[in-house]
Formats: sequence, structure tokens, C-alpha cells
Amino acid sequence: MKKSLFIILAACLISFNSTASDSCQKKGEDWKQKIMSEKIAFFTTEIGITPEEGQAFWPVYNQVNKENDEAMRQIFKSYKALAEAIDGNRPEREVKSLLDAYLRAMERQRELENMASDKYMKVLPVEKVARLYLAEEKFRRQQIHKLHGGKKHD
Repeated sequence: MKKSLFIILAACLISFNSTASDSCQKKGEDWKQKIMSEKIAFFTTEIGITPEEGQAFWPVYNQVNKENDEAMRQIFKSYKALAEAIDGNRPEREVKSLLDAYLRAMERQRELENMASDKYMKVLPVEKVARLYLAEEKFRRQQIHKLHGGKKHD
């Protein structure tokens, strides 16, 4: 099943020309920009960020998100390598090395999360930082709800 899915996916990817690729990339960027605009409006309202606070907060928030995105890419990359090693019956030493890399990537992401709150508290009061974390979860759930076509899921 995995092989046939992979073959179909590879065939689809090969069949796209660079114009389709450029179009998809543009749509992806438009989608990201739309979500970020929604997030800014949502957070500003939910947290009660003033314009003055916003000038200091958004650059910090964007930098934290950039660092978190890179950490998540490393987690996914190391996860994929580990899964492929296990599926490929690689030697125990190689699996151990890949497992260590995966765990380091996970730890790095946790460290970034811990450092983020310190950075936020330098530009926002503690209560607004707390509201930020609540707003992030609320926004995430709202987006999942939209993806499911507005249907409630327990």
C-alpha cells in the first residue's frame, strides 16, 4: 500500500510543470498570509494588545514563530529518518543515533517554548502573556473547526 501510494504521489509530482509549482507556492504563501492576518486580528482582540504593545510584541512573536517552525522542521526530518531506519531494518547503532537526534530535536523545541514566555514577558504584562497562550489554543481549535467544515468534533 505504501509503495503504490508513493508511486502515485511521485507520478503526480513529476507531471506538474514549473508553472503549476509556482502557482501552488503562491497559493501556499497566500494561505499563510491569510491565516497570519486572521491570527493578528484574533490575538489583538483576545489579548487586548494596544498599538504601542503591538509594535514591541509582533516582532518578538514573529521571531519566536520562525524559530519554532525551524525546530518543527528538524523534528519532522529526524522523525522521518528514524522511521525509515526502523522500516529498513537498519543496524541498532544507526537507529540509536537517529533516536538521539529525534530526542534532541524535541528537547530543542521545548527549550524554545520555555524561552518564548520570557521573551514575551519583556514586552507584555504577565496577564497578557497568559492570555496569549490561551488565545493560541483557542485560535488553533477555531482553525481545526474550520477545516472540518464547521462540524463539532469531541
